[in-house]
Amino acid sequence: MLRTLKNAFKVKDIRNKILFTLFVLIIYRLGAQITVPGVNAASLTKLGSTGLISLLDTVSGGGLANYSIFSMGVSPFITAQIVIQLLQMDIVPKFVEWSKQGEVGRRKLNQVTRYLTIVLAFVQSIGITAGFNALSGMGLVKTPNVWTFVSIGILLTGGTMLLTWLGEQITDKGIGNGVSMIIFAGIIAKLPSGLYSLYQEQVQDANPGDQWQGWLFLIGLVIIILIVVQFVTYVQQAQRKIPIQYTRRETDAGDSSYLPLRVNVAGVIPVIFASSFIVTPQTILMAFQNSHADDTWFKVLSNIFSMQTLTGDIVYTALIILFTFFYAFVQVNPEKVADNLTKQGSYIPGVWPGKETEKYLSGVLMRLSVVGSLFLGFIALVPLLASNLGGLPQSIGLGGTSLLIVVGVALETDRQLEGLLMKRHYVGFIRSERPKDLDEN
Repeated sequence: MLRTLKNAFKVKDIRNKILFTLFVLIIYRLGAQITVPGVNAASLTKLGSTGLISLLDTVSGGGLANYSIFSMGVSPFITAQIVIQLLQMDIVPKFVEWSKQGEVGRRKLNQVTRYLTIVLAFVQSIGITAGFNALSGMGLVKTPNVWTFVSIGILLTGGTMLLTWLGEQITDKGIGNGVSMIIFAGIIAKLPSGLYSLYQEQVQDANPGDQWQGWLFLIGLVIIILIVVQFVTYVQQAQRKIPIQYTRRETDAGDSSYLPLRVNVAGVIPVIFASSFIVTPQTILMAFQNSHADDTWFKVLSNIFSMQTLTGDIVYTALIILFTFFYAFVQVNPEKVADNLTKQGSYIPGVWPGKETEKYLSGVLMRLSVVGSLFLGFIALVPLLASNLGGLPQSIGLGGTSLLIVVGVALETDRQLEGLLMKRHYVGFIRSERPKDLDEN
């Protein structure tokens, strides 16, 4: 990866993309330090151990700790994407029609997604502000009234939309997926303070005679993290290569002609989806904390959507598994792949073109998604169980989610850089082999 990054900086176009991405991420980190006017952000420390605070802070990249203009992060945008993609599955005919119109249809769907993002961001921002402020002893909002809550909602909604736009700029003009890169940058920015807090808790604040146990815990944790990173990298890089034969042309490629399908086709998107999706009901429930805290329905829903209960951990893992299957078929549409193979005059040996190829690819995707979903669910669930059942810090519980996002985004970015370098190499090769008489003409 370091070699790829070094080679990328030697190419001007790619270097500009990297510098543009870094510039946008710096703007994002600066915005994450700007506290919303009229808010006492220090009061959030009283709820620092709750699952909602930790999860929101992870998705927003640390923006919630300061109750900044980016406190909501890109969570509303991700939720809106999920809703729009679900509605394209023969639920809303207009959306289905737009999904088949290519670039024009994609722009229309993106516009609807933005409108839905505004609505979700406004509702969530007011809900979470009112919920935190309503908790006894919080005092988050200095002058709580309707106009103050609406103003804060508008500011946080504007921050989410600005963050979404910055993500789109990274996708179009920079390196990597913009939304994923923003979450990645936020997690990396929180890493030093998180490690220092863990050091304080396990070593610095421990009794002198127990400090060696804290050092053993930290060393063991680092070893486990390195092993898990190696395991995650191995699975994320694993591929199923489906051989492809061509009927319209001679090829010397032999075994190199294949359709590569990763074992974890969906990447880290299901983890991001599940994290964002579980935040919404928790935000809504906060508004009923004082008035319905003793009601049965409130206790049941709070137990289901809490990251600090066994039931909540299972629901979170189930969402990851569900979104893995869903997004795998979004990333690789068997119908379109089968149609493209037919148009190219190619086929999978032993499989009839058309519908049979589509069924074969769907079966392969299902089997790969089983492995991929269990892998993602396992990495996300085990740290949560260790935190909730073993009494470890909540930051360790969400460490699995953060680790999956960081490693997955890093690998995706590395692959994109390698692709750009390879493309540049081929362009240079073609130009160097171009006949001089053609250049003169």
